[in-house]
Amino acid sequence: MSEELQMIVEDTEESMRKGISHLEVELTKIRAGKANPAMVDGINVDYYGSPTPITQVANITILDARTISIQPWEKNMLQAIEKAIMQANIGITPQSDGNQIRLFLPPLTEERRKELVKKASGEGENSKVAIRNIRRDAIEQIKKLGKDGLSEDAVKDGEKSVQEITDRYIVLVDKHLAAKEKDMMAV
Repeated sequence: MSEELQMIVEDTEESMRKGISHLEVELTKIRAGKANPAMVDGINVDYYGSPTPITQVANITILDARTISIQPWEKNMLQAIEKAIMQANIGITPQSDGNQIRLFLPPLTEERRKELVKKASGEGENSKVAIRNIRRDAIEQIKKLGKDGLSEDAVKDGEKSVQEITDRYIVLVDKHLAAKEKDMMAV
């Protein structure tokens, strides 16, 4: 395999690995009935005029399986954090006692579990689409190398390598989804 072809294959695998990492992050944001600090990741608070992640203005701890505690470092941030959580629409109403905010996760109904499984499946499908797009781009690059003088056998080998990597990552997406679905459907 030529050096350029090898680089294309390696870049393809690296891009697909990043796609899986992104999927893992997105799946942690979908709650499975258990409290998880990652549920508030991505929620930004107005901190003196600039949007700042909650994790940078407060301690986030898990009190028990269904309770997240958010303790702001500055007491005046309490309302801003509460407002940001409400606007994020994560399906949990924050409750403040003047010192900290508690998020009580209600038990999931069967219907809500099915909605969450659909949401997770949608994220999985997005990851699969991204992986297939990466494959398409890599195969286009390989074909371009073929037009620039790379042998036909090398082009076929490169395409085969890219397809094998793609298949492996698609299976990985399915495994992640199956694990998340099992986690969400467990009562």
